[in-house]
Amino acid sequence: MNLKTVLITFITCIVLGGCSPAVRVTEKAQGKLTQSQLTRFAETLHVQYTVLNNRVKNVCGSSGRCFSLRIDLTNNEAIRSGNWQLYFSQYFPLHKVESLEFDVETINGDLKRIIPNENYHGFKAGERKSLVLYIAGTHGNEFEIMPNYYLAADDLEARTVKSTVPIIDPVTGLEIMPHLTSFTDAEKQFRITDREKIEWATSSVLYATNDNALYDPSSVRSAIIPTPYSVEIDKKNQKLDLSSGIKITLSGVEEKALAAAINRLEQFGIKRSNDGALLHIEISEKPSAVSGSYTLIINPGDILITASDSSGAFYALQSLASLVTLADTSVAVMKVIDRPRYLFRGLHLDVARNFHSKALVIKLLDQMAAYKLNKFHFHLGDDEGWRLQIPGLPELTDIGSKRCHDVTESRCVLPQLGSGPDGNSEVNGYFSTLDYEEILAEASARHIQVIPSFDMPGHSRAAVKSMEARYRTFMAVDNEDEARRYLLSDLEDASIYTSIQNYTDNTMNLCLDSAYVFVEKVIDELQAMHERAGQPLTRYHIGADETAGAWKNSPACEKFFADNDVGITTPKQLGPYFIERIAGALEEKGIEIAGWGDGMGHTNISNMPPVVQSNAWGRLIDPAHFGAHKHVNDGWEVVISTPDATYFDFPYEADPKERGFYWASRELNTRKVFEFMPDNLPAHAEVWGDSEGLDMTLQDQLQIGDNQEILHRPMGEGKGFAGMQGHIWSETMRTDKQVEYMAFPRLLALAERAWHVAPWEVPYRHEGASYNRQSGFFTAANRQQRGDDWNKFANVLAGKELAKLDVAGIAWRIPTVGAKIVAGTLHCNIIFPGLAIEFRRNGAKWQVYSGPVEVGAGKIEVRAISSDGNRKGRSLIVQ
Repeated sequence: MNLKTVLITFITCIVLGGCSPAVRVTEKAQGKLTQSQLTRFAETLHVQYTVLNNRVKNVCGSSGRCFSLRIDLTNNEAIRSGNWQLYFSQYFPLHKVESLEFDVETINGDLKRIIPNENYHGFKAGERKSLVLYIAGTHGNEFEIMPNYYLAADDLEARTVKSTVPIIDPVTGLEIMPHLTSFTDAEKQFRITDREKIEWATSSVLYATNDNALYDPSSVRSAIIPTPYSVEIDKKNQKLDLSSGIKITLSGVEEKALAAAINRLEQFGIKRSNDGALLHIEISEKPSAVSGSYTLIINPGDILITASDSSGAFYALQSLASLVTLADTSVAVMKVIDRPRYLFRGLHLDVARNFHSKALVIKLLDQMAAYKLNKFHFHLGDDEGWRLQIPGLPELTDIGSKRCHDVTESRCVLPQLGSGPDGNSEVNGYFSTLDYEEILAEASARHIQVIPSFDMPGHSRAAVKSMEARYRTFMAVDNEDEARRYLLSDLEDASIYTSIQNYTDNTMNLCLDSAYVFVEKVIDELQAMHERAGQPLTRYHIGADETAGAWKNSPACEKFFADNDVGITTPKQLGPYFIERIAGALEEKGIEIAGWGDGMGHTNISNMPPVVQSNAWGRLIDPAHFGAHKHVNDGWEVVISTPDATYFDFPYEADPKERGFYWASRELNTRKVFEFMPDNLPAHAEVWGDSEGLDMTLQDQLQIGDNQEILHRPMGEGKGFAGMQGHIWSETMRTDKQVEYMAFPRLLALAERAWHVAPWEVPYRHEGASYNRQSGFFTAANRQQRGDDWNKFANVLAGKELAKLDVAGIAWRIPTVGAKIVAGTLHCNIIFPGLAIEFRRNGAKWQVYSGPVEVGAGKIEVRAISSDGNRKGRSLIVQ
């Protein structure tokens, strides 16, 4: 070992701590681990993960943003063997490693491994070894860390490192990452750019944010969520007592179409009884009536529902259930005339990244129906997993539904997203055909259309690897024709690319006929399942994501470019060609195509069917409205998927302890979803900042390029969006309860905006406009009206709707409490006024907060409690 190495060794040990350089230079690892030793190593190895600096300069080069973290490895027992590898998930690309004894490799996607190198000398008992990693990206909260690191060695069974397995806080029920060093330094750990204006959501920051939140239960009893088109409340404030139940009579509608809504009423104490108040429901079909519209008349002695169709009758019953409070079965006498804002009111659930149970899906469908959402975008396939049984293609679920430590990917696909080495963990799994048909039946009973989705041609790694395994199986018995029948990859492809999630092999090869055979096989089997379940497949979401760089060095594509008769000569043309070809195949089967707007926008409109759904998912700052407006003007059905307001995998508050990604918004609480104005995307520049809290200017005027081409035009007169959709992406959600936490109560605000046009929303200007903080379209009167509207909505949630979520067993997010101490007196508030608050001093017993209280000096903590009193929210220290 030369002098330079000795010096590097000495300096590294001094910086990282705890070593004896003179000894370590000469010691070497010895021997190989046995299975029992590896198992013991996984039990005794302590991993500690610390974010050092979120804004590292001059390290990651052209990759832009860069952060540093330290991984400390401490073993409680001496170990000399060096044939082990420590695998872990880190979502962003690795740029640089500082370590004398270890190398770090990226395997694929987010999977990385730490490997002892020639300088590694084993662990002494209690010895700490450290690595510093520089990662291209940002790490603005604690939940970007992934759990379930695991050890592997040669042919031994991999073992999960115990110190990285999540634990559940016994008080809050929330997940704790034991290997994480909590954030304490706002400047280095929380702040992600030099110019960012987002504040850490401390108790004092929340107090200022909630300052106008007033407890006002006066309108709770007569309120319906989502807000109806028109409500006329009896001037005498009469009530109808439903404690004796309801006697339902029907005309023009079958009871099975209403059963789910009737069951909801029964959950809240409104039983069916021959001695109950008469509730008559009739269908009055009118050609001009909007689907889902209804009139609900509550008289002092009976109830009359008149609806345009069965879904309208169903929604009228849900409005009746909304009027009920759990403590009182009487409802206000009133007349409600109602109709939906949008015909498409959706929720997207991703079960591909991490699997989630059938029970959760049905739970979500139940709550969707309660708040009048009617489209369920079911994301069943992505890089990390394939989640639906397809008859004739068992490999898709035998292999593609599981992530485990198998480098050959013959039994499963590689671990990702902290899934660990075990293919039986809860993030793995799939729905059988019977499971899926049951979900379809449950959706139909709630007037919800299921729109299945397997992302393709990018985001398809689970399918690609499953079909490669199928290929190997049939080649082993010399059946090449069957081996290639559904193959999705050119095995001689030398293309080098990296997807946005850092995969190098996740894209279907669109030059293979077998890729199209595969897609049609999947569609045919889906169609059969829908037919058996009684909900015909009428719309399929293709995804339409692409991967830059794919297919460039594929022999199959070189042949296709030379031989095809449709004019495809470059890889760039393949994505649009694929979408157009699949769209045509779907149209022949009577199925409409849907896809994400950016991919769909690459197609030639003249080659697309007359009905196309485009999900506009761009950030407001991008600007999102450019693509959205173009697709509206092209005649497509545009569904607003603006992440700034509809991505429920984002944190509720800008707090490091709030789960979620934040690439479009660092804080997306229920109020922000409520304040969304979906008909006028650029108008948000008047009221919101971008993801860094910086002001925006969004132009929505005719723009002409240098060659006189139209770069952008406003939406044409009379044109608008088809609907809006909330999104649950599950990369950071490994359990059903985590999904519930992230979805609720934001889903209620989403439903409010999808169903009801608020009077304070800025109308869209078809003539065009430019929006910023000074443009003045959102007036002081708008702001006041919005604040009053929100205060009413927040009181209704606290007064009755959150309690109903408790009854349904939904683990909704209990908000963190705003608080400040002035002259020794504690003042508290909360986003949902009326929700119970507690405080304590110096770790003593929790006390109920009922108003300003003198607390003196010491450590003061505050927290909220669920409506039923059974769950406690996360506490904050009052600074």
